[in-house]
Formats: sequence, structure tokens, C-alpha cells
Amino acid sequence: MMNRYKNINTALIHGGISIDERTGAVNVPIYQTSTYKQDGLGKMRGYEYSRTGNPTREALEALIAELEGGIAGFAFGSGMAATTAVLSLFKSGDRVLISSNVYGGTFRVLNNIFDNFNISYGIVDTSDLTAFESAINKDVKAVIIESPANPLMTVTDIAAVADISHNHGICVIVDNTFMTPYLQRPLALGADIVVHSATKYLGGHSDLVAGLAVVKDKGLAERIAYIQNATGGVLGPFDSFLLIKGIKTLGVRMDRHVENATKIAESLKTNAAVKSIHYPGLKDDPGYEVNKKQADAAGAMISFELKEGYDIRRFFESLELIMLAESLGGVESLVCHPSSMTHASIPEDIRKKVGITDGLIRLSVGIEDADDILTDLNRAIERSRT
Repeated sequence: MMNRYKNINTALIHGGISIDERTGAVNVPIYQTSTYKQDGLGKMRGYEYSRTGNPTREALEALIAELEGGIAGFAFGSGMAATTAVLSLFKSGDRVLISSNVYGGTFRVLNNIFDNFNISYGIVDTSDLTAFESAINKDVKAVIIESPANPLMTVTDIAAVADISHNHGICVIVDNTFMTPYLQRPLALGADIVVHSATKYLGGHSDLVAGLAVVKDKGLAERIAYIQNATGGVLGPFDSFLLIKGIKTLGVRMDRHVENATKIAESLKTNAAVKSIHYPGLKDDPGYEVNKKQADAAGAMISFELKEGYDIRRFFESLELIMLAESLGGVESLVCHPSSMTHASIPEDIRKKVGITDGLIRLSVGIEDADDILTDLNRAIERSRT
């Protein structure tokens, strides 16, 4: 469903199926049912079983399809369920390329699950177009991009990678979790499939786990619909309802997230205790120009390292406002240690090779007062001095 509204802020609220046609309810109800009465053999009222289709989930799927500019959306029980369904498009002997720093769960499912089915993977710096094209061989059927990537915020030129990929008949999959369609729309840049961990910014309140996929090609839509129904990792109606509700405020939340992240990144950059910082909203960041070209802002994820003489464990223990926790994208600020948390499933030698050091800190900037976030960060940094 292509976007019917000129401004995405309107589409967030009125996109997809935004009202209940039968009653006129301004929120699509929670259709908490497993099955549907049929009026006779072969006489259904549009639904037969909720794994196959549910009105609440259908409203969410129509909404994300419209926001991303695709023809069909699919809702799953988690971001990894969405990624797994997309990877199920491929067959034994196929090879998938992944960005050199991606979410650890994406690496894990390829390394430990799909490897059993003889679907191989290769790790490549997709921000280096020459290196990316050099990694392509006849077996490569897909590339998975995160931009900015988790956790080093590396930016990939999505349009350029899509052009190269399509010249080789390769499917382009973009994980748009960090940016959301509010800031970046990969399908318009040439991607074939977009996936989200909707647990994060789309939900926005750390109260659900969900995954979404969107495609712009009818053939892909039919294949993923079949996989979704056959494997059954669908999102339930209540979480679908919560996710629709969360998406309605995505615009106002992301504006505040980005405003705060920009202020905090600029402050950390000038902090004498900070060894390095990764945030594509900083003008001297390697990904600044490409991100500016393809996205409306730099998002609200920051990663950084402290210099020698600062104890990272003491830093985490000294935080009072910001919480040490898995996940990201909620209204509250969260911090994590990628090498032992989100990316622990990636072997140490690979982590170090791509730059995910033991000293790296990942910060998901919330929508609290930016000065309060900064006060907490600076206090924890000072307390971590050895």
C-alpha cells in the first residue's frame, strides 16, 4: 500500500487501516480470536484462522506497508522471527552477505541455524563499495544491510549497494530498526525488503516484542505470505494493537530522540574522557555525508569508548537515570555493553576484527530531558575514573 499522505506525520496516524469499518471505532479493535465462523463450506467472511489472518494484525501490516512505501507488510512475533522468515526465501547452496557490524542475533541465526541448511554467509564492510562488490560470487543471493549499523553506527550507501546488487541479481534486505520509516525509507532507495525489530522505536515504550517485514514486489509478497502462514511466527492481536498505538506517536518521539542524541553526541565528543564516538550526526563522522543524503536525520543511537584510566564496569554501576539493559528505542534511555550483551554471540576474534571492542558502550538516547541524561553520563564517567 503506497503512501496516500504527503506528510508521514499524517500517515503515522491515518495510514493503513486506521478505523473499524463495521463500527466506526477510531482505533481498530483487538480481535482476540483464534478462529472465525464460516457461513457454509467455502463461505468465509474474509478470515478463517488467526495464524493466516487477523483484522488487528492486518491493520498493522497495512500501516507499515504504507509507511515504508511497499505493497505488503507482514507482522511477526519478534524482529528475529521476521528476519528468519525473510531468510527462509533462500535455499541450500545460497550465500548471504551481511554488513560487518550487525545485530548479534542476525549473525547467530545465520551461523547456527541456517548453516544447518547449507545457506552460507560472508561478512563484508558494505560501506566500502569496492570491498562489497569484490565479495560477490555466483552463490550470493542476498545482502543484509543495517544503516546505521549496530553497534558502530557505520553508514552504508543503500542506493549504491542496491545498484550493484541488482546488477548481480542479488536481493537487498535492509534492517531499518534504528531509523524507522520516519527517518529513512530503504525501499525508495532501491531495497527489495525492509525488516524491523518493532520492539524498538516503532513500539517505543518497551512493552512489546514484535517484528515487521515490508516488500515492494508482488512475487516476494506472495512468497513471504506463504512462509508467514506455513511457519506461523505471527504477531498476536493484542501486541498488534499496542504497536499501532505506538506508531501513532513515532514522529513526535523521534524528533525528541534525535534532538537529545545530537546534543549528547556533541557533548561526549568534547569530553576529555571519551576516546572515540560513533554517531553519523556529527559532521566529522565517516558516515555523515552518506547518511545526510539518504536519511532525514541521524537517529538516536550513539556508541563510544572511554580512555584508559576509566573502569567500564564502574561506569555502568554509577548510572542512576540511564538503565543498563538489552534493547533500545524506548522512551527511556538505555545503555548496554555490546561485546557481552547484544553481540556476545559473535566470536571474539570477529568482534575485534570489525571493531566491536570490549570497551565499547552503546547508548540508546531516550526522550527525557537532555540535561538530565548528560548529568547522569558525566557523573558516571567521573565516578569510573581509576
